[in-house]
Amino acid sequence: VQLVESGGGLVQAGDSLRLSCAASGIASTYAMGWFRQAPEKEREFVAAINWNGGSTYYPNSVKGRFTISRDNAKNTVFLQMNSLKPEDTAVYYCALTLRYSIATMGHEYHYWGQGTQVTVSS
Repeated sequence: VQLVESGGGLVQAGDSLRLSCAASGIASTYAMGWFRQAPEKEREFVAAINWNGGSTYYPNSVKGRFTISRDNAKNTVFLQMNSLKPEDTAVYYCALTLRYSIATMGHEYHYWGQGTQVTVSS
């Protein structure tokens, strides 16, 4: 299984970015999620989506600003990030869990992408 993120970059506060995560090497569709890790901070859960996109979950820190979605025909998950803040600066990772329902803990995920840098300047 391979997960490849894209779409990161340098933006200003208030701007938007859309991250993509393309999955390959897996025969079925499973729940997926996004996490982030800032320098010298622990990994943080950002968003999760169940296998068919019918259920999503976000922590309060991003709720109302971030939206996770998926296109199962393309084996791709997206993270739309609006109203970005400097504190959103981090490396963003997508992850896949071998379950169909939402997972919010890192240890519940089995596969991880290499990460994409998001930097938000003030």
